[in-house]
Amino acid sequence: MAQPLSSRRYNTVGIVLHWIIALMIFGLFPVGLWMSSQEISPQILTIYGLHKAGGITVLALALFRIAWRLFNPAPPLPPGMPLAQKIASHVVHGLLYVGMIAIPMAGWLGSSAAGFSVSPFGLFTLPDLVGKDKALSKEMFELHEVFAFIVMGLVVFHIGAALYHQFVQKDNLLARMSLFGQSRLG
Repeated sequence: MAQPLSSRRYNTVGIVLHWIIALMIFGLFPVGLWMSSQEISPQILTIYGLHKAGGITVLALALFRIAWRLFNPAPPLPPGMPLAQKIASHVVHGLLYVGMIAIPMAGWLGSSAAGFSVSPFGLFTLPDLVGKDKALSKEMFELHEVFAFIVMGLVVFHIGAALYHQFVQKDNLLARMSLFGQSRLG
């Protein structure tokens, strides 16, 4: 007997968090690359502030998503999926969660060490995590960038795997995270 669709899909909160975080990451990455290549100006400093606010928002949403997942486990993977693919899925998802925490934390540490506070959307100011330290700031921003490239590689792999399952394996895996209910694209 086939499982009902509701037991094979993430719940609405999980789906919405997934897509909001995904869209934010897709926006933050190119903006981060672009702004770091620009001369400092008042406009660029505004972009930096928005980038930091977006990063802290991703951090908060990722932490909420992890907490949500503790009480709302992921639906089962498609029956018959090879063990290696199941392991790869869990490893990639785990690394994506680590990245959603590590990237903003490295940015926050870098900003703190540079002497620039993080004030998401000007609503409040987060505490500096460390004192001013130019060398530490440089290291943290380098880690921030390296982590971002690693996560983008994982995202490309994640998307490729989802598309492979949808269009080659034809196991309708995209329905698990679709905003629009059951998906039959392939």
